[in-house]
Amino acid sequence: MSDHVDVLIIGAGLSGIGAAARLQRERPGLSYEVLEARDAIGGTWDLFQYPGIRSDTDAFTMGFSFKPWKGRESITSGDSLRTYIRDLARESGVDSRIRYRTKALGASWSSADARWTVRAESAGAPVEITANFVYLCTGYYDYDKGHTPHFPGQEDFAGTIVHPQFWPKDLDYTGKRVVVIGSGATAITLVPSMAPTAGHVTMLQRTPSWVLSLPAVDQLAVVLQKVLPAGAAHRVVRAKNVLTIQAMYALSRRRPDTFKRICRRTALHFLKDSALVDEHFTPNYEPWDQRLCLVPDGDLFKAIRGGSVDVVTDHIERFESGGIRLTSGRFLEAEVIVSATGLALKPLGGLTLEVDGKSVDIADTLTYRAWMLSGVPNFGFCFGYSNNSWTLRADLSARYLTRLLGHLASHGYDTALPTPPAGMERRPFLDLSSGYVQRGIAQFPKAGTSGPWLVTQNYLGDVLAARRADITEDIVFSTRTRTPARVG
Repeated sequence: MSDHVDVLIIGAGLSGIGAAARLQRERPGLSYEVLEARDAIGGTWDLFQYPGIRSDTDAFTMGFSFKPWKGRESITSGDSLRTYIRDLARESGVDSRIRYRTKALGASWSSADARWTVRAESAGAPVEITANFVYLCTGYYDYDKGHTPHFPGQEDFAGTIVHPQFWPKDLDYTGKRVVVIGSGATAITLVPSMAPTAGHVTMLQRTPSWVLSLPAVDQLAVVLQKVLPAGAAHRVVRAKNVLTIQAMYALSRRRPDTFKRICRRTALHFLKDSALVDEHFTPNYEPWDQRLCLVPDGDLFKAIRGGSVDVVTDHIERFESGGIRLTSGRFLEAEVIVSATGLALKPLGGLTLEVDGKSVDIADTLTYRAWMLSGVPNFGFCFGYSNNSWTLRADLSARYLTRLLGHLASHGYDTALPTPPAGMERRPFLDLSSGYVQRGIAQFPKAGTSGPWLVTQNYLGDVLAARRADITEDIVFSTRTRTPARVG
């Protein structure tokens, strides 16, 4: 491995491997490496090992346009996604460019040298790597800790308490009474997956979430994979799913009452109990104010209907030796408690930034085309959509990366510095009311209100904009020997 590369990619999850594969194909003359803090690739899909771990968006849009997804599942398992990532790394040769067990700690930019110096730790020893461009693919949450609120009396509980992010491989819950605290995607995945083995599972939620069932198998994929080449079938199904999700999102925002009725009818179809649906699956917020939870073939609803699972909407008063006492006075017996209480957000994976010796406060920056930061040269990051597959914007950002690198090379520039117009209004980068978002979003960069500084959740619009986007808009280009030139 080299001590200097043209492009340093940090993170070997789905985004990082995809970006490296695209970079290698579209800018083959550039040197690059991928830093990975852990000892395996896969990111989220290697870290999380809880029962039933699966994607929360469809598999065809989770996959990249240049590597067909050959399965038929609408929602796929974490193991399948991890295999997909590893296959992509091996087939593209990216796997030979990865430094494992190397955690990036900080990056310092020198305008005089037009390069980054990245401080890292490898197997406990400090290392430095320089790069002309840094592209960060570390996700948005803390890999080392989840959100773990302390509940009164927690020390008195005689059973086992686990967090899904750090699932013990030797945890045996066979025949035991399990309480899963939470109502987000993790809880809704865990509950029906644990039900066949556990004695009984209770999903304990403070407030309900919007939950929508969709077919476990994509029937269009079943048909097309029989008659079309894998790539063609993938493109058609992927396009169909993009359009479907965008239409669902548009309907939920423009006609929320209609979308609520769809969710309610779906739940009622499986549960056959309107009072149950009203109490536990009818939130008091609008659809997509928080992320929509998807369940394949209504697996959660079926588990509830079958009696192996029940849902309780209440607040925790305290833990006791044999379970959880609720504010209503009800007592939930438990031998295992799963605290599916969310993630701890962490911008840029905790990487600290300096530009010419001055520390960068990430929260004071504006995002440029949702992948660069104002005032931070030759630096990009990956952050997916909140209403669609993460991969869609991850790959869009990687396309911008390769285009910008091409522009720098063809014009002889060393530096690209996103520079917003004076007085640009600021708004939160992510507009969701979910607890995990509200707890940490203030640490993140801000979005602007117009032009390339606006962050949308509209993939189709972003794709069309990207095709005709002026890659130089609101960017100051310069070299180490020429006067900076503002373009746009």
